[in-house]
Amino acid sequence: MLAMKKRHKTGLAPGTMVHIGKYEKLPVRVHSFLWNREQCREEAGVPDEHTLDGLAERGGILWVNVDGLHDVERIGAIGARFSLHPLELEDIVNTEQRPKIEDFDDHISVMLKMLSYNTQANKVDSEHVTLVLGNNTVLSFQEERPGDVFGPLRDRLRSNRGNIRCQTPDYFLYSLMDAIVDNYFVCLERIGERIDEIEDRFFKNESRDMMGEIHDLKRELLYLRKSVWPLRDIIREILRLKSELVSESTEAYFRDLLDHAIQIIDNLELFREMLNGLANLHMSSLSMLLNEIMRVLTIISTIFIPLTFIAGVYGMNFKFMPEIGWEYGYWAIWAVMLTVALGMLAWFKHRKWF
Repeated sequence: MLAMKKRHKTGLAPGTMVHIGKYEKLPVRVHSFLWNREQCREEAGVPDEHTLDGLAERGGILWVNVDGLHDVERIGAIGARFSLHPLELEDIVNTEQRPKIEDFDDHISVMLKMLSYNTQANKVDSEHVTLVLGNNTVLSFQEERPGDVFGPLRDRLRSNRGNIRCQTPDYFLYSLMDAIVDNYFVCLERIGERIDEIEDRFFKNESRDMMGEIHDLKRELLYLRKSVWPLRDIIREILRLKSELVSESTEAYFRDLLDHAIQIIDNLELFREMLNGLANLHMSSLSMLLNEIMRVLTIISTIFIPLTFIAGVYGMNFKFMPEIGWEYGYWAIWAVMLTVALGMLAWFKHRKWF
């Protein structure tokens, strides 16, 4: 389905909005928070022009959250309301867009991946999120998945916990990004637990299907790496821009967020090395097991070589063989063969070959 949409987009003019994504079942939902130091109001949809015009005069901040990206007409209308660039809107509805930052004249656009760990499927789910910082406004566009990581922020706004209502819009942008990054740690914690489980099973000799799980985890880590590595560059670009939209007091928070991103990258590299080590240990254990099997088969073959020779000699159809007419010839041959076999076993045991 995604490939068909990408082919359909080929040849269109730059800035043409074509939704590329999987989730198209629910209608687009728009929810707004409008607050200042004294009060907070929330409503469905985008506030009217009169409310937006008096926003700066009243010292208020507006947060508009859009759930669902498949309705390009409605996304385009919201973008026109807040003067978003057509190329920016094109990237907003493209859920395959890599994380990046764009600096426009009157706003900053940040595109990220919101990650969550699906405990039922044992995998990391990804959601395309775009955050737009303007004068006294913050916009967030996300896919129409149930739930997100912004719930605690909504509760803090409603209950006036902490100092979030007293802060500037750039601080609220930091808060949104921090909520996304904090959930990266949750995903890493779950992956770390799975790596520990695989390691425990390996040392308990329960590693029959371990390579498949290691391959799945390495693929999860690769996807996490693709999402987190650009985040570090995004935060560095925010600090480098020296934009009027980002105050010096908020830069300290973004530097702390940068430290978190670097810590996540370090953990990703550590988990990657751990998985490579487990894969190498698993392959070494399989090689040792194969060597043990080959050693047992070699010992058995070596023991039967002289026995086969003796049986072959006395299986020849010559008329004159001294032992053929002997009364105890049959038992004598058995005695010789058993003596040879037991002697070789004793020698192998002495050499500690088994």
